[in-house]
Amino acid sequence: MPEIGSTLREARMRARIDISEIETETKIRAKYLRALENEEWELLPGSTYVKSFLRTYAEALDLDAKLLVDEYKLRHENLSDVEMQPISAAAPGLERRRRSGPLIPRGVVIGVVFAGLVVALYALGQSSDDDEPTRASTIGSSTGTATDDRPAEPAPSADDDSDAPERPPRPRRVRLQIVATGPVFVCLRGGDRTLVNGETLQAGDATGVFRSRRFRLTVGNNNVRLRINRRPRTLEPSSGPIGLEITPRRGRRPLSADERPTCR
Repeated sequence: MPEIGSTLREARMRARIDISEIETETKIRAKYLRALENEEWELLPGSTYVKSFLRTYAEALDLDAKLLVDEYKLRHENLSDVEMQPISAAAPGLERRRRSGPLIPRGVVIGVVFAGLVVALYALGQSSDDDEPTRASTIGSSTGTATDDRPAEPAPSADDDSDAPERPPRPRRVRLQIVATGPVFVCLRGGDRTLVNGETLQAGDATGVFRSRRFRLTVGNNNVRLRINRRPRTLEPSSGPIGLEITPRRGRRPLSADERPTCR
């Protein structure tokens, strides 16, 4: 397999994406992205961060993130970071006790422990006898005043929250990239922003990867391949301009001539 860093760099350059765009999209600082491309692992905070950054960066470039992370583990993760503590043959304290003199006979120790247990059990029995009248009176008084005949109120069920307003689903964004298969005019707007301002792309050219809740696109012909949420999509044959609206819910919707963005 090619080197990890060169794989990332070449994929980014093929897509004509500046490293600052990746920084904005992934929230990973540019210096860490460059460290990944240069395989300068020592500049990153640690192995856990390396794998997390590598996975995020690869997904942003539509690469196989699992393959790159597994390659990093195979090449750079080993047991050298695990500190092995040797087990000594005998503890120093034990050696000192052995040299200091004879130990206390085992029978004496057992006798002392047994006597302590007897005393503790006797004290515990006395304490239990003293507490019994108090406990009995407490129980008697509580039974005289409590109303235990009432049925317990049922616990609220998960189905009882029908009156609670449903939270609307969080709006998603569409991920879009345009790849030219021949000369083609492209005008792309995402929301209120112009993302591609009426440029003519040649075969093999590709735009950056954009994210928006709503795209409006005009292309001069069908010489394009769209990557919508990382899935390739082609357009129907056409000799004239094509307009599309792309949203998370509706997907692709044709635009009339009046609805198409013009850019220029």
